[in-house]
Amino acid sequence: MSIVITATSGNLGRLAVEALLERGVPADQVVAGARNLEKIADLAECGVRTAVIDYDDPATVEVAVSAGDTFVLISGDDLERRNDQHADVVAAATRAGAGHLVYTSGLRAADSPLAIARQHYPTEESAHASGIPFTILRNGWYAENYARNLDAVRHSGGLLASAGDGRVAVASRRDLAEAIAAVVTSEGHKGKTYELNGDTDVTYADIAATFAELLGREVTYRAVTPEQHREILTGAGVPDQFVEMAVAVDSGLREGAMAYATDDLSRLIGHRTTTLADALRAVTQGA
Repeated sequence: MSIVITATSGNLGRLAVEALLERGVPADQVVAGARNLEKIADLAECGVRTAVIDYDDPATVEVAVSAGDTFVLISGDDLERRNDQHADVVAAATRAGAGHLVYTSGLRAADSPLAIARQHYPTEESAHASGIPFTILRNGWYAENYARNLDAVRHSGGLLASAGDGRVAVASRRDLAEAIAAVVTSEGHKGKTYELNGDTDVTYADIAATFAELLGREVTYRAVTPEQHREILTGAGVPDQFVEMAVAVDSGLREGAMAYATDDLSRLIGHRTTTLADALRAVTQGA
């Protein structure tokens, strides 16, 4: 039986493959799936088996998955079509006889004030209804999400957001990938849902202080209202779709959608979670 992981041309999927190999799983027992196999050619060179897995073509799942396999569904990024895609993929995995379904969901997906987290819940329902023994990994806010702010903050010295005093317990993708590897290589996880975020939560003022440490300059958190945030982003030429998404995300963070929930992540991986500073340092150093 094999461990089949989808979306391995993306950050989390690739890191999950690496985490499995680091745990000593033989490369030929890992199947790395992607739409474009050229993007994961290096994994094939390491002995990992590769397969085309396209969420728009559920038949590719039936080809890649054999009876009894563990199937790790990394959530897709097509927000408008994701629920239908995932439902079709789960149905295909069911037909293929998968023995364990692992889905990377969103923190507090059932009741989160953050819409992008709640959007994962229909897939959780698909997993429950599939009849396959499942594990739900509700991933929190990626620490690496803040890497995209570094250049702008380096030049401006300011971190602008409408998240107020909301707290965020960030988790690094590497830690979350370790959690995937832990769940699929050990017993006792079927039928469980884990809320995965960092061991400590921080405010945007704390994030600004972390930026200051990394950039070697003073950084100030500029807290604005949602209306001001929308006006500033629109004035900077940001497309309306992304303006509304940014304001909605900050609204959810302001309400505590990604604040500390449990120590599930650190317990699964067996060590303290990576701090925001260390996660961003790894990104900037290319680690």
